[in-house]
Amino acid sequence: MKCLITGGAGFIGSNLTDELIKQGNEVIIIDNLSTGLEENINKEAEFYKLDMRDFAKIKPLFEGVDYVFHLAAFARVEPSIKDPIASNDINLNGTLSVLTAARDAKVKKVIYSASSSAYGDQVEMPLHENMPTKAMSPYGLQKYIGELYCRLFSDLYNLPTVSLRYFNVYGQRMLLEGAYCLVMGIFANQRLKGQPLTITGDGEQKRDFTSVIDVVEANILAAKSKNVGRGEVINIGRGKNYSVNEVALMIGGDSIHIPARIEPRETLANNTLAHELLNWTPKINLPDWIKKYKIELGIE
Repeated sequence: MKCLITGGAGFIGSNLTDELIKQGNEVIIIDNLSTGLEENINKEAEFYKLDMRDFAKIKPLFEGVDYVFHLAAFARVEPSIKDPIASNDINLNGTLSVLTAARDAKVKKVIYSASSSAYGDQVEMPLHENMPTKAMSPYGLQKYIGELYCRLFSDLYNLPTVSLRYFNVYGQRMLLEGAYCLVMGIFANQRLKGQPLTITGDGEQKRDFTSVIDVVEANILAAKSKNVGRGEVINIGRGKNYSVNEVALMIGGDSIHIPARIEPRETLANNTLAHELLNWTPKINLPDWIKKYKIELGIE
């Protein structure tokens, strides 16, 4: 099959590209390299350095494409709080541009990378797809609106879409520094530099950490599945959570506490729907992966 990936030079997108090519598929990548890295790009992929908001330039690339994996975004909560206008433009206008190009090219399905940030701070656990959303940041709200756009395009234009809500993805090629770095990457980088791990607040906030290997599998299953395509929203999370303090202990080294920030107290995915609709079951356990990762980094 012929696949197009927006954000294919990024952390998740490059891992997805590699697996799709490994399975014998043709892959086109659109990435403006604002956060993606050129060294992540698979040499067997067809790469275009373009912004997804530039509709006139990206539109021709969708012709003949079977599946579109839309991963490009102004990612992360804190950057969106600092610059809500830029994040809104990229996350909403960019998504609208991709959906319109996919509609016009009559692609078989769009697989949209959504976010568990849409849930916000909830009392009930685990989080399930029928809950009302309570986004706590522009990013969380924008990713949720992206889901609504996908469903609208399915209903209005008969464009098959499905939205996958990721829960704290980690793994090979995750960023180790910068504004878009997640806690796992921050801790790994601090340990490499011999610095104390910075834990926000009391560190008892819990997160459901999901391997990029499992996320890649979910994307491919969503593309192939005949059970989805009408704008469904599906959690892609491990179904087990750990506190930030627990993750710090797994990484090892000294730690310090810094002021708390606006964030949910806990996330935990109910992944029943992913199993039912996609036959997806996460396989990678965080503690086992961290042990191997530390050896790779030389920080054991």
